[in-house]
Order: sequence, then C-alpha cells, then structure tokens
Amino acid sequence: MPASASGPIPARRDVLTKRIRLLVAATLAYNVVEAVVALTAGSLASSAALIGFGLDSVIEVSSAAAVAWQFSARDHAVREAREKTTLRIISVSFFVLAAYVGFDAVRALASTGEVQHSPLGIVIAALSLAIMPFLSAAQRRAGRELGSASAVADSKQTLLCTYLSAVVLAGLVAHSVLGWSWADPVAALVIAVIAVKEGRDAWQGKGCCASPATTASPATTASPATTASPAATAAPTGKADACGCCAV
Repeated sequence: MPASASGPIPARRDVLTKRIRLLVAATLAYNVVEAVVALTAGSLASSAALIGFGLDSVIEVSSAAAVAWQFSARDHAVREAREKTTLRIISVSFFVLAAYVGFDAVRALASTGEVQHSPLGIVIAALSLAIMPFLSAAQRRAGRELGSASAVADSKQTLLCTYLSAVVLAGLVAHSVLGWSWADPVAALVIAVIAVKEGRDAWQGKGCCASPATTASPATTASPATTASPAATAAPTGKADACGCCAV
C-alpha cells in the first residue's frame, strides 16, 4: 500500500492501530490466565522456575497494559506523545524480569529443596510456547509498519515469554524424566542476559524498523515534483531514526 516516507497513510494507520489494540488485549487476557496457573502450579510443586514464570507473566501484563494505555488515545498525536513513557515502562519491566529470573536461577542452583513434578506446569508452558510466537510476530509486524517503537518493544517482551516457556518446559520435562534439576536455572540465566539487552534497547527506542509498506510508491518516486533532493534524503528533517521510526 502506497504511503508517505514518514509513515503509513491515515487509513492504514487506523487499521494498524486497531490491530495492535486487539493483539495487546489478547496478550493481556492470556497472561492473566498464565500467571494464575503458573503461580498456583509453582506453589503446589515448590518450583522456583514455575513461580518465576508466573511472575514473568505479571510483568508482561504491566508491559501490555502500558501499550494499551498508549493506544487507547484516539488522536495520533497523543499516542506519539505517550510513546516515550510507554517505552520506559517496558524497559523497566525487562530489567525487573532479568533481576528476578537471574536471582531465582542462582537460588535454585544453590537450593537443596525437593521440587515436585508438575503436569499442570508442563501444560501451561507448552501452551505458551505454542501461542506466544504468533502474538509476538503479529504485533511486531504491525508495530514496525506503524513506526511504533513501544509496540515493537512489547512484542519482544512477548517473544521473551516464548523463550522462557521453552526453558521452563525443558526444565520441567528434564526434571520429571531425567532428574536434571540444574537444567532449568542454567538456561534461565541466559534468558536474564537477553532480558537485559532487550530492556536497554527499549530504553533507547531501538528495534522499530519501518516495513517496506511505509516507503513511497514507485509512481510517487518517479515524479519530479515529489522526489526529495539528495540533501534531504541524506539528512531528513523529521525526527526519524535510521530505521524510519519516529524518535521519542
């Protein structure tokens, strides 16, 4: 769909905004269920990994709620004004998640407590591993086309949940089948490192590359009246980053 160099046309922008609202609502609803189930299963099984997974879901709810707040505004200018605050909330959520997962992983490695098997925990981790990648990919595509760094950052939070789901599932299965109690906390430390990186990127507003749909159409580019000068192309006057997203 043709659009200006600064972003999608208003009609397309409205479609993308509605899509992000729906995806964020779905993410919120699922993470509330995931948090309740994981925290309950973790408490019953004395599983630090499942309790950490449940708390991760709580943090994801705060991240998705921040994006929902930003996109609840009907006016595009208001949504852009809320972008920086939303990114800060998402970034802090990543750092909190990294701190907790890292601390919990070290504590689990040093612990001698007996962890019980948790079929319910395996089920919720497997469901998250199946559902979260689709929610993350859909929101990331819409966020990039819209030029929203906060929507892209929240999609990375959802993607991190996918990684954590895989780690928790592998740890629970390894514990149940092979008795490897150390597998999950070691992998969780890797997730903590990834969360720190994503938190830093969100704070800096990175990861918001515009899609090809946001570039000018061939017909527009060919028109002498609408073709930008080389100087303008090299140094655009708008607050856009190297990826074509609005700076915040």
